[in-house]
Amino acid sequence: MSPARPRILVVLGHPRGDSLCAGLADAYAAGARAEGAEVTVLRLGETDFDLASREPSLLRWHGPDQVPAREPEVEQMIDDVRDADHLVMVFPQWWGTYPALLKGYIDRVFLSRFAFAYREGSSLWDKRLTGRTARVLMTMDSPLLWDTLKYRRAAVTSLTQAVLGYCGVRTVGVTRFPRVRFSTAQKRADWLARVEQMGRKDARRTPAVRPVETDGHAALATPTP
Repeated sequence: MSPARPRILVVLGHPRGDSLCAGLADAYAAGARAEGAEVTVLRLGETDFDLASREPSLLRWHGPDQVPAREPEVEQMIDDVRDADHLVMVFPQWWGTYPALLKGYIDRVFLSRFAFAYREGSSLWDKRLTGRTARVLMTMDSPLLWDTLKYRRAAVTSLTQAVLGYCGVRTVGVTRFPRVRFSTAQKRADWLARVEQMGRKDARRTPAVRPVETDGHAALATPTP
């Protein structure tokens, strides 16, 4: 029996489909598919969902049993995260963090009462995406040292700790591609080849047994061969 291959969700957080980020997302997906992984690429710039919904039922917490009126597109995005073993976030550093497009995706999807749950009468919470892994790929015009010392790695910290980590997702790799504005064609080609190898490597990882919610109770999900 061949080893199980992970289901990978690649989220492209750049609004343009002709960007370097789009090329990195495609290179990663190609590498992962070459190793037999099931890959879904979500291009946020090609979606029509409302980044900051003004639907009243989505702006207030009414309890875990509430069924809000979400758009079918957002429901599909939720299903994609729920089904994935591995998440890949690809985005440019804008204003020290990430584009509004990606922030809106996080707000609409990860706050949709499936990624985490508060415990009644407690300051603790349940991390409902435990068992999943993630990789972060970020392009930037500033030097690495500037991002580290001046911006304090705000984009990476926010995404890996305050979003993914908060929901139980373990980040296995962060790669920053610095000074894109001053990069050569050869340098960008090297980046694409490097990311393709990352996709191949991640596709060879055996998916972890992870807890899922089944009728409100925790159960173990085993990888599909």
